[in-house]
Amino acid sequence: MITALRGMKDVYFEDAKKFEKFLEIATKIAKNYGFSQIETPILEETGLFLRSVGESSDIVGKEMYRFTDKGENDVCMRPEGTAGVVRAFIEKKLDRAGGEYKFYYFGQMYRYERPQKGRLRQFHQFGIESFGESSYLEDVAMISMAASIFDTLKIKYTLKLNSLGCEKCIPTYKSGLVSKLTAMKQDLCEDCGRRIETNPMRVFDCKNESCQKLLAPLPRITDALCDECESDFGGVKAALERLGIAYEIDKNLVRGLDYYTKTAFEFVSTEIGAQNSIAGGGRYDKLIESLEGKATPAVGFAIGIERILDLITLNEPKRDGVYFAPLCDEAVLQAFEMSRDFRQNTVTYLGYSAKSPKNHLKAADKHNTLWFAGIGENEMDTKSVWLKNLETKEETNISWQELKAKISEEK
Repeated sequence: MITALRGMKDVYFEDAKKFEKFLEIATKIAKNYGFSQIETPILEETGLFLRSVGESSDIVGKEMYRFTDKGENDVCMRPEGTAGVVRAFIEKKLDRAGGEYKFYYFGQMYRYERPQKGRLRQFHQFGIESFGESSYLEDVAMISMAASIFDTLKIKYTLKLNSLGCEKCIPTYKSGLVSKLTAMKQDLCEDCGRRIETNPMRVFDCKNESCQKLLAPLPRITDALCDECESDFGGVKAALERLGIAYEIDKNLVRGLDYYTKTAFEFVSTEIGAQNSIAGGGRYDKLIESLEGKATPAVGFAIGIERILDLITLNEPKRDGVYFAPLCDEAVLQAFEMSRDFRQNTVTYLGYSAKSPKNHLKAADKHNTLWFAGIGENEMDTKSVWLKNLETKEETNISWQELKAKISEEK
């Protein structure tokens, strides 16, 4: 038997309903914040992620689905969404046009990592990207938007916050950090040793306990911010407090991608096990310039949808729609014709063959329909329908012409 590949999961039944609920809420909130949809290709040039995500990241170093296509192009399945949106932004010369651009997206991402609960090789992200606004208040707007999504879904979370500095304060801090890390390199894990040369601040993201003990005394970038970064970070904290959004400062929060600067944030949940990050993002003012675009401030976040599926609760299903039941052979096509008309505005099911009322009622119950519309020999003669409300159990005979109005007014 052929089965789904390891780390790839089918989405249907209850999970599909949770996906639908999440997207309905997240999309509505994104639009309320002034964002419009963008969809980028799943397949991109590998160079896009090498230059944006960064070769020091685990994504590029270990996890990309990368191959050479028939045209001898080095391509990969997108491991995250921001880089593709930035590529589209530059390709359409929006960086040259000036102004603000706000996009949201939803789609599949691919990372070849060890599958576990909440972590798949094919997974879905809902992402937000804002271009052209340098104010720290846009950082707060991103955090507020994510918080609104989780609050609406009734998902409990803790917000972790940090500042990663900018081109003014990072070089001096990084130089001192590299010196200290080099001195202890032989005692650090292989990943931390590699990161000393590529992105030394990423060592603080290491989950190795022995590394964490060694790194604990070292200063963090949060303690070495320039005046501008310090002011912006203070503004972010003050605005969150005014909005009533609780946060925790986490000086080890550096995010897993190399392009973040200044504000970095992460939403975590204690209800989903080890993979407890449910959303994360921050500011990436230098990314567009690093991809040969015009320098443009930018900030965004992404939510890993599989991470939160178990935290989404569905409302008790209400009876809805109509089931057309042919009770004699002559009524089969009549029921089919009427169902086609109803399907313009109403959830509609029907039986394809004549059965007893009892069997059709079982089918209507299985679909949880509100209305049962039976058509037998008498109904064919009188051009009527035996209509039963499966919630109140009230029933009546009604003409074909009156049926739609009756169901519409009692929806």
